[in-house]
Amino acid sequence: MGTVDRMQVLGPEEGQALWFAGALMVLKAAGERTEGRFALLDQRVGGGYATPLHVHHGEDEAWYVLEGDVTFYCGDTRAHVGAGAWVFAPKGVPHAFRVGEAGARLLTFSAPAAFADFVRAAGEPAPGLRLPPPGP
Repeated sequence: MGTVDRMQVLGPEEGQALWFAGALMVLKAAGERTEGRFALLDQRVGGGYATPLHVHHGEDEAWYVLEGDVTFYCGDTRAHVGAGAWVFAPKGVPHAFRVGEAGARLLTFSAPAAFADFVRAAGEPAPGLRLPPPGP
């Protein structure tokens, strides 16, 4: 991984767009841009979207809600939030979220950047900035 020694800029429509687990994930800053320190993904999901309860053993994860309303679960805590809210889930703590009926757009932050590598490996290239078709 090379040394990051200059400012980097991506426009609103730029970044690697992937369909991942029913969501559109646009990689804005993956490990190769940040020397592996963190990743930032622009995540767009449809109404009712939910993640399973899961644990990241090596990464902290946080979200900034840009649009919509989302209920987050982390450990024994539940929080229903809307646009402008920030939520943090520390590594090692089970967490999940469920999106309201109108869908949502979130900035997803992970540190270190390994989550973006997982999204890239498990996702598939999205043919544009649109949600994937509904699953079976």
